[in-house]
Amino acid sequence: MPSFAYHAVDARGTRHTGHSDAPTAGALALVLEERGLVVVDVGAACGAESSSAGAGYRRSHRTSLLEVTRALAGLLSAGLPLSRALTAAASTSRSPMSEHLLTVRDRVARGEPLAAVIATLADIFPPLYIGLVRAGERSGDLAGAFTRLAAQLEREDELRSKLLSAAIYPVLLAVVGTTAVLVLLLFVLPRFAGVLEGSGARLPRSTHALLTASAIAKHNWFVFLLPPIGLAAAATWVQTSREGARTWATTLFSLPMVGALRRDQTAGQFARMMSVLLMGGAPVLSALDDAAASISDPLAQDDVVRVRARVREGVALHFALADSTIFPPLLSQLAALGEETGKLAEFLRKAAELFEQRTERLTARLVALAEPAMIIILGVIVGGVALSLLQAIYGVNAGSF
Repeated sequence: MPSFAYHAVDARGTRHTGHSDAPTAGALALVLEERGLVVVDVGAACGAESSSAGAGYRRSHRTSLLEVTRALAGLLSAGLPLSRALTAAASTSRSPMSEHLLTVRDRVARGEPLAAVIATLADIFPPLYIGLVRAGERSGDLAGAFTRLAAQLEREDELRSKLLSAAIYPVLLAVVGTTAVLVLLLFVLPRFAGVLEGSGARLPRSTHALLTASAIAKHNWFVFLLPPIGLAAAATWVQTSREGARTWATTLFSLPMVGALRRDQTAGQFARMMSVLLMGGAPVLSALDDAAASISDPLAQDDVVRVRARVREGVALHFALADSTIFPPLLSQLAALGEETGKLAEFLRKAAELFEQRTERLTARLVALAEPAMIIILGVIVGGVALSLLQAIYGVNAGSF
């Protein structure tokens, strides 16, 4: 019997983690819910770092997953049986995805539900994927579930590419500016130091301070390796530990403009996941479970677990969202309209589109502010170095006369 690692929360908000044997991940989730726990995540037990390693795997194989989902959506919509559709999708995909699909096909052919099978491959299929497939099987519309999944994965890739494109120029500018400053300190200024000090002229204070800084930097060059090493260590800590992820998330939410961007981005992800799951036929509680497991931000994940607990107690979704410190108030207002009109999935979809548009606008605004700020900082540094050297050269020439 396979072993699964689980993360759950009780009614008092206390976290529970551990390993347990079960036929499927879904069966383990039912057992945990019978104990009064709210399941956050269930995945194959492969060590404490399984969730972070699975996230890395999904990032590197996102393209293959999208291609497979498109293929399954088209094949199932054409009326092909599930086993044959999985075989055809495996033949068009690359390894190791094709091998996983063939394994899924064999288990489905033996009578296991598709959602239960892919739930045992949580390092390949994200929780949203599993939840929507489960909802599709319950409603009898598996082809529609894969169609919605393909649209969702395409939407996520499009948003991710826009954010990445917006960040390329500021990052490139920061790298070039830092490299230029280091070249000035380590190579250019030491050459001027010998000439200026050998002239016997009295150097200005700014030039003397600049040459002193250059000499210190040249003799202690290894100090410049500490920031990238520290950043790499911090990034590893954030990605591999729950405490690091929470610290990083708290820092982002506390920053002035970045906090607003993070809230809109997280609200858009949550609303999009909920709308896709509800349109696929999932119940609200099941959709909240899958949404909590799909959100990467630990603070937002805890908040969704709290919302799920309130909804399970009989509180309306918009009331539970109104008490959130993570999601903007607009999300609860749109959810209230959706519950009043009986079109919760539709209003959550509109909320997702609204928050995604706000995320793009805020990202563009931050980039627009970052670019001139870095140019000004780089210009001040290079201009200060040039002015100090010109003052020294002018003093040497004046002394010679």
